[in-house]
Amino acid sequence: MFDAGAEFDRQALAYPALDQDVLATLRASVLGHTEPPADGWVPFVLVVPEDPYESVPTLTLGGRKTKPGVVDRNYKEGEVTNFVPIKEVEALIPEGPAYVLFDVQRGEEFCNVPPQDAMETIAGRGRTPITIQEGVALVRAFPEILVKNKCFMLGGSRCGDRRVPAIWISENAPKLGWCWAGNPHTWLGTASAGSRGA
Repeated sequence: MFDAGAEFDRQALAYPALDQDVLATLRASVLGHTEPPADGWVPFVLVVPEDPYESVPTLTLGGRKTKPGVVDRNYKEGEVTNFVPIKEVEALIPEGPAYVLFDVQRGEEFCNVPPQDAMETIAGRGRTPITIQEGVALVRAFPEILVKNKCFMLGGSRCGDRRVPAIWISENAPKLGWCWAGNPHTWLGTASAGSRGA
């Protein structure tokens, strides 16, 4: 049987500095989730928003693949911090140092679908795309979710132009890059979440 509390405790080990009272509150919010992770889907992810320049290098693909994650050189120096939550997502992010992302889909059904079209479909389902920080938290907790030809856009973060952040595999390591909103990619879907809570 899936133990949501134990799974939360496992994820929390990545954030030893997080206040224990905050952790206790968030842990209580996941206990009713009894369905275990499946291929391309997880019931919840603990999210601690961090600077991507510091958090992406902590990512790996897991197992023997230990190369640290990288930020793509196509971002100008310091530019990733300009990508902030879109208004539809910003309104849903709880205040505080951490929160939980629920019902997270990798979104491979949207491979070869332009992210702008995928995000319309996602919104029509009452879901939202995930942000860069949420994508980093997802890969940190579940590195196995990042699979060749099943990587994903992070359409919850934008910087005012037509670029959409994405995370994929490059040289056996996670890479944070970007693609154009109107361009489909056979190997990039669009990740989404059902809700957020604190």
